[in-house]
Amino acid sequence: MALSIRLSRGGSKKRPYYRIVVADARSPRDGRFIEKIGTYNPLLAKDDEKRIILDAERAKHWLGNGAQPTDRVARFLDAAGVKERAARNNPNKGKPGEKATERAEERATKLAEAEEAAKAAAAAPAEEAAAEEASAEA
Repeated sequence: MALSIRLSRGGSKKRPYYRIVVADARSPRDGRFIEKIGTYNPLLAKDDEKRIILDAERAKHWLGNGAQPTDRVARFLDAAGVKERAARNNPNKGKPGEKATERAEERATKLAEAEEAAKAAAAAPAEEAAAEEASAEA
């Protein structure tokens, strides 16, 4: 039997409350579970001690029996010092998408064209003034 340590949602609409349970991976999220090993209340402040209540001994027992925690529960177990969680790194997360890069390139080309036009417009009157001065002296 594939076991998972996961969150089971309770509470009312827009007021979530979760139980940390050990369940068969094939059972529904809020359905039958084997054992409740803790609770999680996301509405409480992050520094509140009652936000996450976890029975570390039972969690160790179930991890020893092959239960796989979900990502969120793995964070809780890492914070409790039960199981080490490898830090994830997604270097592509901060990169803009294709459309955003296309828009940025279009803006850059328009800006470069505008700068060239401004330089040409600034240079043209200077050349005309120099030509006028040369003709006036002659």
